[in-house]
Amino acid sequence: MPLGNGAKLTWFGHATFRLETPGGKRVMIDPWITGNPKCPESLRDPGDLDLILLSHGHSDHTADAARLAKEKGAAVLCMVELAGWIGTQGVENAVGFNKGGSHTAEGIKVTLVNAHHSSSVEGDAGPVYTGEPAGLIITLEDGYTIYFAGDTCVFGDMALIGELYEPDLAMLPIGDFFTMGALEAAKAVELLGVKRVLGMHYGTFDALVGTPQALRDELGKRGLSDVVVEELAPGDTLE
Repeated sequence: MPLGNGAKLTWFGHATFRLETPGGKRVMIDPWITGNPKCPESLRDPGDLDLILLSHGHSDHTADAARLAKEKGAAVLCMVELAGWIGTQGVENAVGFNKGGSHTAEGIKVTLVNAHHSSSVEGDAGPVYTGEPAGLIITLEDGYTIYFAGDTCVFGDMALIGELYEPDLAMLPIGDFFTMGALEAAKAVELLGVKRVLGMHYGTFDALVGTPQALRDELGKRGLSDVVVEELAPGDTLE
């Protein structure tokens, strides 16, 4: 069972997911619904939410974060500077912490880890800094651990992330152009030591050329053909 104990992971397209945990909690990750060309109409309302997790500030990861937090009464967990910006949008229950730190909410432990990218939102006078980007280590109630890499290139300390947190599932960007592509993602898998991967941040725009099959091909070149590369269409659920 990929996620363990009845957990479900639904892809809204791009890097937006809804995670339903073994304990019955509903977690939105990097919510971009409004304007997301891959989000199915049936998912325009994600339903009840308990938590919203954000990896960084870019609008294709946060466009609906404040709206959903206020509509659903969900707490937002993210980098401290991004939480400060979310607070200016009228969200009262944002928890801002930093890399290496963990916070447990609704029985789910979230740890912020490194990512190499950029992070800002558009303000009236131009980009507003929202702290460094982060990856998310999400530990469910039963101990099942998910590594959501966010937007990043590959970096050597992914080996440290694998050693410390031993993720059961790695959610990696594979689209190329704005993040790592298949070649770099295959190296990330090798560094992490994971055996199950879910690709994301691909196919949304023409520039995001990476595919799950391209990742499988690159893993095969590294002797890692035993790694399971999960493949979803927007609207599909991994359970």
